[in-house]
Formats: sequence, C-alpha cells, structure tokens
Amino acid sequence: MGIVNTNIKQKTIKNEVSLQGVGLHTGKDVTLTFKPAEANSGLSFKRVDLEGMPVIEADANYVTNTQRGTCLEKNGVAIQTSEHVLAALVGLDVDNVIVELNASEPPIMDGSSKFFVEAIEKAGVVELDACREEYEVTDVISYVDEESGSEILVMPAKEYQVTTMVDFGTKVLGTQNATLNQISDFKSDISASRTFSFLHELEMLLEHGLIKGGDLNNAIVYVDKAISPETIEKLKVAFKKDTIAVKPNGILDNLTLHYPNEAARHKLLDVLGDLALIGTRIRGKVIANKPGHFVNTQFAKKLSKIIKNERRNNVPNIDLNQPPLMDVNQIMAMLPHRQPFLLLDKVFELTDTYVVGMKNVTMNEEFFKGHFPGAPVMPGVLICEAMAQTGGILVLNTVPDPENYLTFFMKMDNVKFKQKVVPGDTLIFKCSLITPIRRGICHMQGYAYANGKLCAEAELMAQISKVK
Repeated sequence: MGIVNTNIKQKTIKNEVSLQGVGLHTGKDVTLTFKPAEANSGLSFKRVDLEGMPVIEADANYVTNTQRGTCLEKNGVAIQTSEHVLAALVGLDVDNVIVELNASEPPIMDGSSKFFVEAIEKAGVVELDACREEYEVTDVISYVDEESGSEILVMPAKEYQVTTMVDFGTKVLGTQNATLNQISDFKSDISASRTFSFLHELEMLLEHGLIKGGDLNNAIVYVDKAISPETIEKLKVAFKKDTIAVKPNGILDNLTLHYPNEAARHKLLDVLGDLALIGTRIRGKVIANKPGHFVNTQFAKKLSKIIKNERRNNVPNIDLNQPPLMDVNQIMAMLPHRQPFLLLDKVFELTDTYVVGMKNVTMNEEFFKGHFPGAPVMPGVLICEAMAQTGGILVLNTVPDPENYLTFFMKMDNVKFKQKVVPGDTLIFKCSLITPIRRGICHMQGYAYANGKLCAEAELMAQISKVK
C-alpha cells in the first residue's frame, strides 16, 4: 500500500454556480453555491448564514450522526445530509471545491445527485497546476458492523471501483446489486438514482417531525406492510396530495423507477459520497455488503487513519550517494543562515508543492557541547528549525531573487517528537504544502526521518519578507 503521486492534474470548477431547493429533513429553503477552490484545499462546506462563515472540511473525523444521512460537525457547526453533494463532486472527478450553504442541509432536489451533477457541469471543470495523490491499495482492508451484519472492504484494483449489494429482507425490495467500474460512468449510470424509504420508516419519521421537505418527487417509498386508511390520510397531508395509492410494484404512486435496481444504485451513490470523507483518492475496488451511512463512515475513518499513518511513515526514497539537486553552497546562496545555525546540508527534490532535504548530524555540532554532553541528543526545537529551513527553500524558490528575502516563523502546530536524534544520524526532511503559497506565506506539513523512522513532525507556517 502507499501514497502515489500521480501525473493526473487536480481539478476544480471554472465558475461558481447555485441551486435552490428545500432540505429533506428540515423543510427549509436553502441555496447551495459551488465555488472554485485552490489546489490541495480539498472539498469543504461553508455556512454563509452564520457569523464568521465557518468552514467544515469534508473529513470523516467530523462525522457525528448517521441516522438519516451523514452529518458533519465542527466547533458546534453542522452540515446534514452531505453525501449526495459529495458523490456528485467525486463522480465528476473534482478535487477542490467550496460548497456554500445558507442552512444546515443541502437541498434534497429529487433525492439523487443528478441536479448537482448538472450544476457542476454548467460551471465547467478545469485542471489546476498541482498533481493528485492517490492511495494505492495492495492488501484487503475491511470493516464489519457486527450488529447489522454490514461489511465494507477495499481490495487492489487498477482504478477506483465500487460494488454495492443490498438485501432488506422484504418481498417488495429483494436482493439487488450495483457496480461502478469507472468513475466516468457515474453521471450516466448512478447519479440519477434517488433516495428511498420504507413505509414503516416513513410513518416513524412523520411522527417525529422529520422529512419536512419530503414529497413523492424526491424519495421512493417502498410499501413493505399493509397500508391503513389512517396512514393514507397522514401521507396525503404530508405530501400535499389529494390521492395516494400503491403501484403494483409496491411503491407509492406519482413516481416511476429509473432502474429496476435503483435502490442498490442509490446505495452506491451514498458509498461514493461517504468515502469522499477519506480526503484522498483511492486506487482500489470497494465492495459494500448491506452498506449504510454508519458502516460507510466508520470505514472512511479507518482508511483515513491508515493513510495518515502511511503518509507520516512514508520515508522519502532517495539515494544519498547521488549528486544532490542543491549542495550546501547553493543552499547558502538561497538561505540567509550560516554556521553554526545552517541546519541543512543538501536538497534532493524540489517541486511546486514539496521539498526533500537532508542533514548529517555529527559530533562536531555546536549544540552537543551543552545539550547533555554525556549523552548527546539533538534538541527537538532544532529539528523543527531544520525542517523550517527545508521549507524555506520551498517558499524562496517562488521568487526570482531569494537572496533578497528572509524567512520568519509565524506558527507551529501539532508538533510531535517520536525518536531521539544522536550523533551519526542522517536526518531526511520532507515539507509539503498544505495550502498554496500566497503573499509569501507558506503553510506546510513537515516530517523528519532518521534511520528509516519518523522522528519528528509539525505543521509549520512561515513568511518571507524582503530585506530592506
């Protein structure tokens, strides 16, 4: 398994585009606007109706509720039923978008992703300069929910594929399967598949005041029990219809199935939307047996954690004996630091989004004279400083005259020290952009490795300013 840097360019949308509708569970009118976003920023939701317009990233770790859709919450701010919007973005191969909402829930539209797909296509999809990372699956990873018997797994494959198998144990809706062999088929094969409910669930939801925005045009209702005159009257009121009847195929009227296996296809749509919360594209085949939002998002959390650990332990594979991209003299031509405070010896890789450098830690370092002379250990703060100097190369590489700039720390977050660094160690540093460089501000994730192991990590923010 591993993180793969592909040659595929990341994508966003060309123009912003809006849709209006009502939230399925809240019944409130809502406007949703898709807006372009920068490379490496991912998919996120923005609540424009709240003070400060808080942003909630599409991240599995923010999932709080999966009762009637996938709810995300960050700092007390929630987004309900995120999955149909996310499925449309993944299905159209879009990496970076801001989804602005003036309510807690996207509009349900017809209960599918179709209208979101149409809006994104209207906005236009464009490539960005940065390339996409993918997580290549080489072993089977699975998650089982013992209570429901639901299981979801991913196995090796050449591209992202999804198969769903559903069995609700009812006569009206038996066993169904659906498969998406390539993402490019999402629009034609999956996107128009609508959400569904069973009559017994519907009665409970109506009693609890949910599905206020529901009507027979945005949810397939499978009638899995005898329907009483009292229930028919309730449904007529809820759906604002003069008559309600059950069709011969066991669904409420005013709606025709798009596909015989529309329920399985919609479950696949949900899986695609929920797994967008992993935050990294998957190169593998997902098989989901009796999927639901709980099992989907638990699997997304598990995979997200595996990928995070993989990224941290992904020691750059460089040949220390090869001529470097930059030697110490070239580094000094760019960085203002000098001995004893120049903590970077060589740079091996340098792109628009990441840099890899190294330092040989010797007994002759000035800091060993006073930092535990009897048992010398490199101070953690100096490992961070060396990481920052590596990142300084990344940001100074964006200006034509780096010798006229100084780099200053703005902040450090999530700093962790894992292993001691002692004389004789070779430190490898990798700094990757978290967000694109703007106005000379560089926000990056830094990792330091020694002896093939992660020894320190930190989120760093630095700014370059011109020497007066």
